[in-house]
Amino acid sequence: MSKKVIIITGASAGIGQACADRLAKAGWTVVGASRRGSSGQSWQGMVMDVDNDESVAQGFAQVLAEHGRIDAVIAGAGWGLAGAAEQTPIADAKAQVETLLWGAVRCAQAALPTFRQQGGGRIVLIGSIGGVIALPYQAFYSVGKFALEGYAEALAYEVEPFGVQVTIIEPGNFKTDFTQSRRTIVPSGDDPYRAARERAIGTMERDEVHGAGPADVAKAIERVLDSKRPPRRVSVGKMGERVGVMAKRLLPFRLFEKSARGALGV
Repeated sequence: MSKKVIIITGASAGIGQACADRLAKAGWTVVGASRRGSSGQSWQGMVMDVDNDESVAQGFAQVLAEHGRIDAVIAGAGWGLAGAAEQTPIADAKAQVETLLWGAVRCAQAALPTFRQQGGGRIVLIGSIGGVIALPYQAFYSVGKFALEGYAEALAYEVEPFGVQVTIIEPGNFKTDFTQSRRTIVPSGDDPYRAARERAIGTMERDEVHGAGPADVAKAIERVLDSKRPPRRVSVGKMGERVGVMAKRLLPFRLFEKSARGALGV
C-alpha cells in the first residue's frame, strides 16, 4: 500500500515544520508548502503562497500529479500582527485575515474535490487560543482565528457526508520564531496606547518564550490524523491555558473577563 500523502502549509518554520518532521518519520509522504519552499531531510518542499488563488490551485495540482492522491491537509500558514485596534491600518488588518482565514479556505477548497472523489480525507486547521480568547493588542490576529473557528464548524457539517473529517487545533503559547517575526504597529507622535500595548505584548512574548515546543502540537495532530473519529477541537498547551479555554466557554463572561485580565497583560 502506498504512503498517505499530506500537504502542510507554513512548513518552513514553527508548528508547520514540526508537523512535517514528525509525520514524515511516521510514514507519511509529506509536502511542506511555504512561500520560501523550504524542505526537510525526509520531506519535500514546495513554493506556494496561500494568499494567492492561482498559487494554491497550482500547488495542489502539482502534488496530485506527482503522487496520484492527497489524503490530508494541515493549514498552518500564518504570521503575527500586533498593535492597538484603533491604530492598525485597514490594509494591514486585511492582510492578516487574508492569510489566517482565506489562506486556509483556499487550501480546503483545493483539497475537497479530491477528497470527495477518493471517498474521504482529513482537514486540520491550525487555530489558536487567540481564536477562543480574544487577545488585546492582537485584535486582527484574533479576528482571523475566531473566523477560522466558525469556518471549521460549518465546513464539518457540509463535508462529513463525503467522509471528510475537519479538526481545528487551538495551540496556546509556544516557543517558536513566531515571537521574533511578529510585526507591531507603532504610530509616531502622541500614543495613548503605548504603555498598555507594551505591557500586553510583553506578557504574551514572555509566555511564548517560556512556552512548550511546537513538537507538542505536532504530536497532537498526529493523534488526530490516526483517529477514526477525530475531535472537532483540540486545545494544546500548558494546563493554565487549556483551563482558560474551558473557563471562557463555561463561566459568565464578566467573571471570565475579570479573571483573565492579568493573564492577558491588561
